[in-house]
Amino acid sequence: MSDAHRIRTDDAPNTDNPYSQGVRAGDTLYVSGYGPVDPETGEAVDGDIEAQTDRVLDNVAAVVDEAGGDGLADVVKITVYLTDLEDYDRVNEAYGARFGAVPPARVCVEAARLPEDVRIEMDATAYLG
Repeated sequence: MSDAHRIRTDDAPNTDNPYSQGVRAGDTLYVSGYGPVDPETGEAVDGDIEAQTDRVLDNVAAVVDEAGGDGLADVVKITVYLTDLEDYDRVNEAYGARFGAVPPARVCVEAARLPEDVRIEMDATAYLG
């Protein structure tokens, strides 16, 4: 893993857990899963699922930016985890508003529970070539 290096930014939530916010290996960036946590307060944002979706995407974009990328424009794959698939359509609206003509490939799964009991989490892969 000599070509891989850790990405760290104060613009995305940090934890004491043993993982990196992101890892860049060559031109590929792997972004850890983020919930709707405000990096300044360390708390989940109040608001509806759309506001929470925006916060998650802001966190992902911050890690991509720190790695030298262009925020969400460089994201090629996202996994969305929802605790309630009833939120699916509303998440799609907020999510779709953040991407251009070529949105990333995506998987969406329902999870029984997410850390800190948030309703949504996403991880991502970005291409920084």
